[in-house]
Amino acid sequence: MSITSVSTSPVASETDDQPFLRVKDLRVHFKTDDGIVKSVDGLTFDLKRGEILGIVGESGSGKSVTSQAIMGLHKNSNARITGEIWLDGKELVGASEEEVRQMRGSEMGMIFQDPLSALHPFYTVGAQISEAFMVHNKVSKKEARAQTVEMLKKVGIPNAADRYGDYPHQFSGGMRQRAMIAMALICQPKLLIADEPTTALDVTVQAQILELIKSLHEELNSAVILITHDLGVVAETCDKVLVMYGGQCVEKGLVDDLFYAPEMPYTWGLLRSMPRMDRDRQSRLLPIPGQPPSLINIPKGCVFNTRCPFSDRVEGGQCFTKHPELLDTAPNHEVRCHIPSEERREILRTEILPTL
Repeated sequence: MSITSVSTSPVASETDDQPFLRVKDLRVHFKTDDGIVKSVDGLTFDLKRGEILGIVGESGSGKSVTSQAIMGLHKNSNARITGEIWLDGKELVGASEEEVRQMRGSEMGMIFQDPLSALHPFYTVGAQISEAFMVHNKVSKKEARAQTVEMLKKVGIPNAADRYGDYPHQFSGGMRQRAMIAMALICQPKLLIADEPTTALDVTVQAQILELIKSLHEELNSAVILITHDLGVVAETCDKVLVMYGGQCVEKGLVDDLFYAPEMPYTWGLLRSMPRMDRDRQSRLLPIPGQPPSLINIPKGCVFNTRCPFSDRVEGGQCFTKHPELLDTAPNHEVRCHIPSEERREILRTEILPTL
């Protein structure tokens, strides 16, 4: 089926006011012998060209499942996906596997967490990147090789023409990650998803990879989703932040709002657990007590209620009985919490900021 048959909507295409990527009420549920795993449960967000969105949260919060749903990697699995994903006017949830496959690479690309697993061990790095280019462009192998070598140079691979014929195991960890970035960007996709792109890399290489993603994003004016546990990376790189917990968005806003005026107790917990260079070396970190909830048995009421130190401040025990809505607390800033906004800001000022 031709890609042109993908459903389109004039209101979903990007204009001055419309986003390039729009995710609306996305739910990704997996049926298991133990019950339904609600990995993503009602997620909504927008992203424009030229913006970098950071998605943060603990392991199991639904970050990677969200990115895989956008890329269409759950199709033909046991996942039940509902909601809407609009990319440049094309709806992806209802599209066929072939339609979404045609969009991967040309419209959207992904940098996976573990490049050694993502790259095929039996094929050379250059051949894999060239193949990705030829799938979406009617070019000869010679031209594809030339484009691949040029892209390898752009991502900082030394002696790119010679390294074209190397296998993944012959690359260092940082070079494999650069090769993955080259593969994701070889067709100049408009959306780039980076899932923990600096995991297991040393600090120097991490900084180089992030700077590379930022520079290529600026050059291509692409929309970027950066999935990470590292709030320092988010502060340095992103324009907007979405905080996930238990498969749901609990807070989202501009990066300055999330770091200087956060209002969700879970976000406070994440920030308090970060190491700080300006803290006394003897001071202890303040971890969030308890464990994330089972996605099979999501708590009734607020998804964070079993770990929240402020749930007793809500009248009538609503934290344990009523699911809070994600509501505006300021322009471009939304929070899911039963505590009134004025009281949250007072808690932030008197109890949280002094400990950050």
